[in-house]
Amino acid sequence: TVGLALGYGGSWLYFFPLLGLATGAVLRGPWLGQIGLGLTALAAAVSVYRAGWDAVNVAYGTFLSTMVTAAILSLSEAVRELREAREELARQAVEKERLRFSRDLHDLLGHTMSVIVVKSEAARRLAPRDMDAAIAQITDIESVGRQALTEIREAVTGYREGSLATELDRARSALAAASVEPVVVRSGTPLAPQTEVLLGWVVREAVTNVVRHAGATRCEITVNSTDEQVRLTVTDNGTGDLAPSAAGIGGTGLKGLTERLAAAGGSLEAGPSPRGGGFTVTAELPVEAGDLADVVLATAPRAG
Repeated sequence: TVGLALGYGGSWLYFFPLLGLATGAVLRGPWLGQIGLGLTALAAAVSVYRAGWDAVNVAYGTFLSTMVTAAILSLSEAVRELREAREELARQAVEKERLRFSRDLHDLLGHTMSVIVVKSEAARRLAPRDMDAAIAQITDIESVGRQALTEIREAVTGYREGSLATELDRARSALAAASVEPVVVRSGTPLAPQTEVLLGWVVREAVTNVVRHAGATRCEITVNSTDEQVRLTVTDNGTGDLAPSAAGIGGTGLKGLTERLAAAGGSLEAGPSPRGGGFTVTAELPVEAGDLADVVLATAPRAG
């Protein structure tokens, strides 16, 4: 371009704006402005050298074609990146909702089906010798099933919220139905609703594992809260082993609970009881968890 413009002048000087257009289409980054100014200065110098040409117009056209082309293409790339980011956010939101729903089904149905199985076995054993007691167990099964349907509907709509007191009552019933002596001790300051929701799901999951896997005859549930922290402990006197299915995969079970409590600034530990024999689940949460409300909403109907 420089050689043609120097050698022939005239219309060949129009190659400088075309060169600016190509430069703006190819180059990006902080050097583009300096290169554009350098190309503009070169176009002006060559135009001045060739008599009869307006150097200002050639230089202006060169600078304008360089920068406008770069601006238009940069804007197009930004729009494309924003569209891709929006699609990625939408994909993550769908994946998050799918994970939430799978967790909810595990948490809801795992507990409920365990109770139904235990009561069904009790009804089968009682039927030959005490039909009234067997019918009472069957009535309980119907009640638990209806409760499960309600909870599933609430889970689907995303509006299910529980409380620690409710889950403790259900834990007593489930343990008693499985011939496990329930011992519940609660002390300390009142808890925020969001904290109760998370701890309620810890109780549900831990008690479900006791009923399913522990082979225990006694289960102690202790809740102690202070102004700074709440501690929940579920201990049984069973075998001290945890079946692989109880640990959970893909965000369910104790693994999922550990992740949820960690997101709320808390912790969950599960393992053989330090006293020897049995299994212990210990959950701790700060009473004033900074983003606890968002964590609960992101995981409702919440538990692991």
